[in-house]
Amino acid sequence: MSAAALAVVRRAYARQMLAILGVDNAAIETAFATVRREAFLGPPPWTASSPFGGYRQILGTDPVVLYQDLVVGLDPARGVNNGSPSLHAKLLEALGPKPGEHIVHVGAGAGYYSAVLAELVGSAGQVTAVEFDPALARRAAAALSGRPNVRVVCDDGSRWPEAPADGVYVNFAVSRPADRWIEGLSPGGCLVVPLGVPGPQRPNSGGRHSARGAVLRIERRGAGFAARAISPAYFVCAEGAVGAADAADVERLRQSFEDGGLDKVRSLIWKRPAPPDRCWLAGADWALCEEEAGDAGADRILAR
Repeated sequence: MSAAALAVVRRAYARQMLAILGVDNAAIETAFATVRREAFLGPPPWTASSPFGGYRQILGTDPVVLYQDLVVGLDPARGVNNGSPSLHAKLLEALGPKPGEHIVHVGAGAGYYSAVLAELVGSAGQVTAVEFDPALARRAAAALSGRPNVRVVCDDGSRWPEAPADGVYVNFAVSRPADRWIEGLSPGGCLVVPLGVPGPQRPNSGGRHSARGAVLRIERRGAGFAARAISPAYFVCAEGAVGAADAADVERLRQSFEDGGLDKVRSLIWKRPAPPDRCWLAGADWALCEEEAGDAGADRILAR
């Protein structure tokens, strides 16, 4: 297929990915239409995650086959994928990156969604793509080498951002946000993070994915944090320091998912006590609560 014909396919793909989950965002559509997905997935044959477990080979070697809502394997043995484009369109809309902003992409994989972020922040913006696995980080660095507004870092994602950032986009499941993701947000900055209860290691599936999970949007507002659920999601579980989940945190999260009510969450209480009866989840030093964010709201929670 010619480059011109493939550009038409990418434009149709972009529109379809946004339509699947009801996203209406011209900037995200243009970014998906611009970035060449095949540049980040290695040579064919490609594999895709199967809804029945494990992976299946994608038939065909023409890049056109990649422009659909496929979860393509990056490292199937570890369960690491280039995730669902329609889900990422919805999550990127929630993150809301703007031209000129600095976004830290934690769990960048081979860099495809880092490139999409780079389109969204523009030449005046900056994307820091953080990847824990050295082989994937090298792939991302090579694929993103023509983008001066992207920096690829091979490191534990829990250490980033090192300086305040406008947005943090996390692409693996955790039972608790890392301190830097919360405390490294600029005023008005936003964190998009999947919370997940680790599932069992399944034969022939690679890695561990969350058995129960949802993606949250957390925004710094003054001294408080607004929070809301965006979508159910079942990401691969974190590696490194942030992947060393505390058993008590995991159990609290599991029970919260079982009890329901995530849709009522409106704020994050961070490093302060919060009464469990007003919270969807109350951890040792953080909580997701029903109260609206803001100093007054936080004070009301603490006063109860």
